[in-house]
Amino acid sequence: MGQQQLLLIVLGVIVVGIAVVVGINLFNANAVNANRDGVISDLNNLGAMAQQYYKKPTSMGGGGNTFTGWTIPTQLATTANGSYTGTGSGTSFTITGTGNEKQGGSPVKYTATVTADSIQITKNN
Repeated sequence: MGQQQLLLIVLGVIVVGIAVVVGINLFNANAVNANRDGVISDLNNLGAMAQQYYKKPTSMGGGGNTFTGWTIPTQLATTANGSYTGTGSGTSFTITGTGNEKQGGSPVKYTATVTADSIQITKNN
């Protein structure tokens, strides 16, 4: 083989290597974004459940305008997106969601503050 052919082969290997690295980075970034969206979606769903409990009269198994007594359902405490814990009573309930994917070495983490008429989600890290 001539020098020109060897140079083209080396150049081709370098281009393919760079393309593989870029592809892996894009895949990881997409996985983190998908996990972030999943955690936020789960927090919204859990927040809506908490609001339903808050607004339902105690005679029907609800909270009667309080979050006291509401807990995250066992089957929803851990999902494919992450794990969730909740604290609070009275007029406010806080749900923390920790995702399965790591961003910058730490897991994706969001907190939802649930009140009678709003669900506010904030990023923890």
